[in-house]
Amino acid sequence: MREADLILRRCHAFRLADDVVAGGDLVAPVMRELKAAKELYTHSAHTGAVGRALLTGIAELAQLAGWVASDAEGLPGADPARLYRLGAAAAKEAGDRPLLGHLRGSLAYYETNRGNTALGAQIAHTLRGESGEEAPPRARSVASDRIAWCSVRLGDTQTALRAVEQSIEDLEEFEPGEDDNRRWLYWVSHAERTVMQARVYTEARRPLHAVPLLRTVLHSYPATHTRELALYRSWLAIALLDANEPEEAAGVARQMLELSATVPSARAAARGELLVRRLREHDDVPEVADVLADWA
Repeated sequence: MREADLILRRCHAFRLADDVVAGGDLVAPVMRELKAAKELYTHSAHTGAVGRALLTGIAELAQLAGWVASDAEGLPGADPARLYRLGAAAAKEAGDRPLLGHLRGSLAYYETNRGNTALGAQIAHTLRGESGEEAPPRARSVASDRIAWCSVRLGDTQTALRAVEQSIEDLEEFEPGEDDNRRWLYWVSHAERTVMQARVYTEARRPLHAVPLLRTVLHSYPATHTRELALYRSWLAIALLDANEPEEAAGVARQMLELSATVPSARAAARGELLVRRLREHDDVPEVADVLADWA
């Protein structure tokens, strides 16, 4: 059991590193850790309990590997969809339904973000059932967020808004300490739920709802989380453009692009490209033209 516990501890250390280090810097070491865990499970003798613990470690590492691989580019064998499916299979064999739901939710999110919106939504709508009734509140909240995001990207705004409200209700049921054995939920908070709510509003072109939410979160968001600050500022800038406030959007966009340039993050780079395209629609505004002159 000591080896399995070490795998889980090392996986969580990588998760915490992902808060401040972009996927381009993390994907190779996380993939090595996953490979070592798989080899240990395959080539060692262990009891049923130890085997389940090792499978849990493999599932958690596969989820993290898929996540950082989607934020990086070009590492052979680091295909996020394949990694999420590997992790889901391991979680299912370990009998951990909430973790299975987390892996499947990660896959739904990934497929949606790469343009497979119908597939992403189809997977997302199975999550609460797959996670099981024993899923703790924060796991249910994450599942609801995945449903919300995949739905709004598919164009189903009403389902997305209902899922956002469900996520908030799920999180309100959380009691500190009740899911300490599931360290993959450490990041789930009211601030992150607010961000998802704002992202859904932005995607649905409801900027008057999105802008105040994003401003509130960004006011106190940790400065060390560079990638997330860049991503969240991209949502704020686009919401401001939708609200017909291009001058203010230009200032936020400049901050976002400057932050994005400092981290090897494919997600931040993609958001920056989208933001520049949206800014070009307002290139007659002097403040926007200045940003485009520096970053387009």
